[in-house]
Amino acid sequence: MDFKTKTNHPNMENELKINTIDVKSDVSIKEKLWVVIPVVLLVGLLSTLVYNHYAEFSWNGFVSGFNQEFLVFFAIGVFAQLVDGTLGMGYGATSTSFLLAYGVPPVVSSTGVHVAEMFTTGASAISHHRFGNINKKLVKNLLIPGVLGSIIGAYLLSDVINGDVIKPFIAVYMIVLAIIIIRKALVKKIIKKKTKKLGILATFGGFMDAVGGGGWGPIVTSTLLGRGRNPRYTIGSVNAAEFAVSFASGITFMLFGGIHGWQVIIGLILGGVIAAPVGAYLLNKIKRKPMMIAVGILIILLSLKTLSKLL
Repeated sequence: MDFKTKTNHPNMENELKINTIDVKSDVSIKEKLWVVIPVVLLVGLLSTLVYNHYAEFSWNGFVSGFNQEFLVFFAIGVFAQLVDGTLGMGYGATSTSFLLAYGVPPVVSSTGVHVAEMFTTGASAISHHRFGNINKKLVKNLLIPGVLGSIIGAYLLSDVINGDVIKPFIAVYMIVLAIIIIRKALVKKIIKKKTKKLGILATFGGFMDAVGGGGWGPIVTSTLLGRGRNPRYTIGSVNAAEFAVSFASGITFMLFGGIHGWQVIIGLILGGVIAAPVGAYLLNKIKRKPMMIAVGILIILLSLKTLSKLL
């Protein structure tokens, strides 16, 4: 009588194959959602904007708005997104500093930056996912607290705070952000530490980003990098979470303050969307420290120019 166990069981092999296919299918669906969700939200947003603001989006409206100022805003969008995509910080700080120095009012600049970021961060998140730069657990920990902070900040700036009164404070805040960026670049040795209270960090970053027109990257990314986290996954993950943060603040600005400055918004959107894949690709291709220092110095000079005009 043969007591040997046979290893070739057709039914067992079929079950294993089915289970493997099911697992792969689940993973594939989850992976696709990282691309599908931003695309669906952006298409829905664009459709709503076109429907509600047809005159501005019509060919005549576009042609009349296509002038030297539009090209300036487009160039700002390209540069700011390249900075953000490669450093993981600086889009809001860079674009807001340029816009304020150019004479754009705080509410218009902050609204323009955040509405534009709804598109640029979506493109950036998809690009970072494509290049494998995302830590999904980190994104989930930053998402909800960051969104709540940005909604509160956007509501206060739209409906409570006087933009003209806080303009000098925003310029000073931008200088502080620039100093943070430079300081992080000059740190020679980073001791790896466990990052605690991610929720508080994300809430504060989202709030200051909405009120000041920038700060999510310098506050959140620089803190995480300062704790010794991997730059590639930190930058990709913070950029991915920033899509939800920007979307929330942008919607809040639209609901409570309306949309102003279409030239600013469209220029920043087009420039940022074009530059987003380039920034994600250059993430590991350029030296971070020299660029961080250069960007920090540029933001300080722009903010000082804004302060000099106000004072």
